[in-house]
Amino acid sequence: MADGLQIAPGVRHLPGFLDREAQQALLAALRDIVRTAPFFTPCMPRSGKPFSVKMTNCGDLGWVSDSRGYRYQSRHPETNQPWPEIPSSLMEAWRSILPSAPPPQACLVNYYASSAKMGLHQDRDEEDLSVPVLSLSLGDSAVFRIGGSQRSDPTRSCRLHSGDALTFGGEARLAFHGVDRVLAGSSTLLPEGGRINLTLRRVTRA
Repeated sequence: MADGLQIAPGVRHLPGFLDREAQQALLAALRDIVRTAPFFTPCMPRSGKPFSVKMTNCGDLGWVSDSRGYRYQSRHPETNQPWPEIPSSLMEAWRSILPSAPPPQACLVNYYASSAKMGLHQDRDEEDLSVPVLSLSLGDSAVFRIGGSQRSDPTRSCRLHSGDALTFGGEARLAFHGVDRVLAGSSTLLPEGGRINLTLRRVTRA
C-alpha cells in the first residue's frame, strides 16, 4: 500500500497524491462522464429529504438513494443508461494505493457546492466489507470527520485538499464518517468552485 499518514487505526491519508496536472486530467475525464451520466439529487429513503450534494457514478455499479432505499444498481436512475466506465487514471490510483485488493466495481462521484455537507454515515451497502474504501478529492478543501463503528464513538477530523487520497479499511471499514463543511475558495481547480469527491468501492465478493 502507498505510504501516507495514519490518522486513525485503518485510516490512511495521502496528501497530494494527485499533482495539479493529474487533477486536471481527472477533472476532464469526469466532465466526459457527467455528459453521459448527469448529476442527480438523491433523497433520504424515509423522509424524502434531498441530499445537499449532487451525485453520479461510473463503473459496473452505481450507488443511489431514493424512496426505495440505499442500493447499488447498474443504470442511472434518471436516464436508465448504463454507468460509464471508471477512468483508467482512477484504476491506476486504486492499484497504486491498494495493490492487493480486488478491482473496484463502483465509483461514486459527489459534487459539494460551498454550502453542502454530509452527515456521519457508514459505507455498509457492499457485500464485501473486507476491501478498503478509497476516496479522492478535487477542488475546494473539506473538513472530513471520522469516528468508530458506533455513531456515539469519539471522532477526529482532518482537512482534505485537492489531490488528496484517503483510505479506510480493516477495523475502520465501518467507521462513521462525513464532511462537516467545504472551505469555499480554497482551490482554483474548479472554475465554478466547490468540491468533487470520488469514492471507489468493491461491491460484490471477488
